[in-house]
Amino acid sequence: MPKLAERQAPEAGVSPETDYFLWTQGQAALIRAGRWAALDREALAEEIADLGGSQKSEIRSRLTVLLHHLLKWEFQPQQRKYGWRATIVEQRVSLDDVVTMSPSLRAWPAEVLAKAYRLARVRAADETSLPERSFPPDCPYTLSQILDERFYPGPDEPDVV
Repeated sequence: MPKLAERQAPEAGVSPETDYFLWTQGQAALIRAGRWAALDREALAEEIADLGGSQKSEIRSRLTVLLHHLLKWEFQPQQRKYGWRATIVEQRVSLDDVVTMSPSLRAWPAEVLAKAYRLARVRAADETSLPERSFPPDCPYTLSQILDERFYPGPDEPDVV
């Protein structure tokens, strides 16, 4: 079987809008073959720029999930579950991974903390059936606490089910 770079580029008419996967594979094949003039430069540049945006979005999303679970952990200590702890750990590790891969985004969590908290607060109220006013209107945790693997808010850990 020929390597991707040796395969022919996909047929004309394939665009990111018609078949995104096929288009990406064709663009990769053209790059590997050094066929620079045949590249869909505008769409390719747009896709590369969007990759950075997706990392920002991932950071905001993971921060929201992390805050959501920290709120549940603090405000429903008698209902704590190992799954909550696992989610907290997973989000912290994944946030660290994204920032390690893209150190220029190290300040981004602080920039989106207020927005992430607003959404986390709504989600926590919905999931716990506690009134939204039960949770502080502004994030009660510092970014250092949020990302600290030893930090779990609220009373000392009761038995986790």
